[in-house]
Amino acid sequence: MAVVEIEKPRDGVAIVRLNRPEVRNALNTEVRELLAAAVDTLNKDDDIGAIVLTGGDTVFAVGADLNEQAGRDVVGAIRAYTHQAFWYSGKPVIAAVNGDAFGGGNEFILQCDFVIAAENARFAQTEVTIGLVPGGGATQRLPRAIGRQNAMYALLTGAPLSAADAYRLGYVSEVVEGNAIDRAVELAALIASRPRLAVRQIKEVVRLGLDTSFEAGIALERRGYQLMFGTQDLREGFASIQEGRRPDFTGD
Repeated sequence: MAVVEIEKPRDGVAIVRLNRPEVRNALNTEVRELLAAAVDTLNKDDDIGAIVLTGGDTVFAVGADLNEQAGRDVVGAIRAYTHQAFWYSGKPVIAAVNGDAFGGGNEFILQCDFVIAAENARFAQTEVTIGLVPGGGATQRLPRAIGRQNAMYALLTGAPLSAADAYRLGYVSEVVEGNAIDRAVELAALIASRPRLAVRQIKEVVRLGLDTSFEAGIALERRGYQLMFGTQDLREGFASIQEGRRPDFTGD
């Protein structure tokens, strides 16, 4: 049984699923490498327009595999494999969260473009409870997602946020009854049906704009806007409105 699975439930959509239920989807080096490889593969697949990242029905991922972590020294920690594959994915990534997303599991979610959560979902950065500092981006991305004070509360206490609280803070886009995957796949299919070059450009401009000045971000947006006038899909979009029909986007 693969510890990372790729499924294609609908046209244009891929699900990347963590599958180590015996250890609550704990993240070891193998899993991290396989996740990075999965994202790389899907970004090269022209049939895929959006990706859903998920875990099990009762747990997303509890964080780093402590059996692997406990034996590390400083050199081992420096050499430890980390990646930001979901953050740098050219294709949108939606997190579908059921159950607990703790530590490194929550850091993977922070790399995603938005989050669909089941009512039983919980989110926490638990590193401080064992004397560790987050190492997968939480100290930088969490303040950007929910604000400095809310992030400091989460990082310094290690206390979990419920799905309802995460939604209130703007960390979660939707809270759904039952399993979050169905809704995430539905939204991924909608995004995959949009003009692919525009979707990719929007994601890139937002990501880069967050780490630069407002004026530079506006310049990036303007350039993205201008570039779309060289695409066939924009021409198709204009024509479909003028002719009163559904557009037929090709990704060109």
